[in-house]
Amino acid sequence: MAQQQGPVRAGQDVQWRKCGACGAFVYGKRLDRNRKVCPECQFHFRIPAQVRIDQLADPGSFEPLPDAYRPRDLLSFTDSKPYPDRLRDAQARTGRNDALLSGRMTIEGCPLVVAVLDFTFMGGSMGSVVGEGIAASARHALAERLPLLLIAASGGARMQEGALSLMQMAKTSQWIAALREAALPVINLNTDPTFGGASASFAMLGDVILAEPGSLIGFAGPQVIRNTIREELPAGFQSAEFLLEHGMIDAVVPRENQREYLARLLTLLGPSVPELPEGTGSAPLTEPFPAVRTTRETVALARNIQRPTVQEYIGFVFDDFVSLHGDRAFADDRALTGGIARIGGQSVVVLGHQKGHDTTELVRSNFGMPNPEGYRKALRLMRLADRFGLPIVAFIDTPGAFPGIGAEERGQSLAIAECILELSRVRVPVVSIVTGEGGSGGALALGVANSVLMLQNAYYSVISPEGCSTILFGTAEQAGRAADALRLTASDLLRLGVVDAIVPEPVDGAHTAPYPTALNVRTALVQTMAPLLELAGDRLVEIRRDRFDRFGDPERQPTVDWEKSDEY
Repeated sequence: MAQQQGPVRAGQDVQWRKCGACGAFVYGKRLDRNRKVCPECQFHFRIPAQVRIDQLADPGSFEPLPDAYRPRDLLSFTDSKPYPDRLRDAQARTGRNDALLSGRMTIEGCPLVVAVLDFTFMGGSMGSVVGEGIAASARHALAERLPLLLIAASGGARMQEGALSLMQMAKTSQWIAALREAALPVINLNTDPTFGGASASFAMLGDVILAEPGSLIGFAGPQVIRNTIREELPAGFQSAEFLLEHGMIDAVVPRENQREYLARLLTLLGPSVPELPEGTGSAPLTEPFPAVRTTRETVALARNIQRPTVQEYIGFVFDDFVSLHGDRAFADDRALTGGIARIGGQSVVVLGHQKGHDTTELVRSNFGMPNPEGYRKALRLMRLADRFGLPIVAFIDTPGAFPGIGAEERGQSLAIAECILELSRVRVPVVSIVTGEGGSGGALALGVANSVLMLQNAYYSVISPEGCSTILFGTAEQAGRAADALRLTASDLLRLGVVDAIVPEPVDGAHTAPYPTALNVRTALVQTMAPLLELAGDRLVEIRRDRFDRFGDPERQPTVDWEKSDEY
């Protein structure tokens, strides 16, 4: 990122600003109207804390928290200027005691506590007063049971306060932990720059982490890294967009959209009204239906690339949806979509395998085969759902987990196993819907549910028919025979008790009528979820465990007369 530029005056009365990215001169009033964003290249200028509050808060709603503490020079620190002199300069320039502005406010009527770091005060560095201010904001949020929004613009820990500054990383983090344990949302909005002691503590610990476009965010600064490793850094290194690609943040949100985005998030993470809409589609089937095609043909139909994807189902089924990204460790896997949605008055966490309708989309989503980072993203969102008491809705459509070298190096088996384990223990309703392919453990990672639904022309199996044929018959040419033997259709799995109901779709497949099929999915979801919402968390876990305990239990596993079923 180019460095921010100071004001340049043309004449005495008109102030101009030079954009630090494209070099354009922008008239000051025009820049103000555009929220301090360059109208030529969308470069986001740094803004003071009060301006940030003014842009986000409902008019007149901000009430500052007490600001009684003043920084002290406990180390008698002096470099080119004594620390007290630096503090006095910053206080005179900003009109505040230190680099933090905090208070209560509302965003589109949603109440919250906010704490904003001001980069104009000694680079937004975190000393004892800033740390105490963030901790106090968290304590206030805890006492009032309100969400906490943390907006960072910081070079890191304040060197002039030595180890006392370092201790603020632990102090702030432990209060974020207290909010997490109390199931109160914490949202981070990281701006340019966010480094060091800020990024390695409170600024990266939120339930949802957002960033402004182009913001530099990291632990060590790029110059430090470059001088240490003696290598040129890649283009865009440590930018907000770089962090999104590498799974560290949930979204990059332009300044003009931040108020609306935060309001939607606060609503989705706020109290739910457990009222579900009436279904307007066809009711799910609880009895097997007569076969109209061979099993091999059903498999081919389930794989049809024109079938609706999870993102299309989300658009049709839910009233609102905010996509969340990343596993917080390596990457954002496009083969697995996740986020928070609303259906009626109820918020839910949505997970799903994502495919595509053409080669470009399929390659981008890795043909719906998640890597470990995809499953770890799902795991993160499962835990978020459990923490906030949000039901989980999972859409299954994958040929299987990706079987690549990198996937094995990054722990594919462990990632899948952790998802299966987590779904077995969450104290919220879980409903899974097989919409296309249900391929082995990669599908089951989203399938440990209180209730499992399945589209009429989907399949669900321990192995693909081609894989089974190759192993048993030495060739994939017997895939049709293997498909029949695997009993992988919706009717077969309903007889076995693997699925609970079948969602109708057009006889020629969901792709011929995506919206009516999605209405059927919505109807089945509402009918299935409604009774689950009335159950306590312990009971939901008990039901889920009992469901899977019965598979293989000779006294409870249904026995099917397959000859009679095949005739039917």
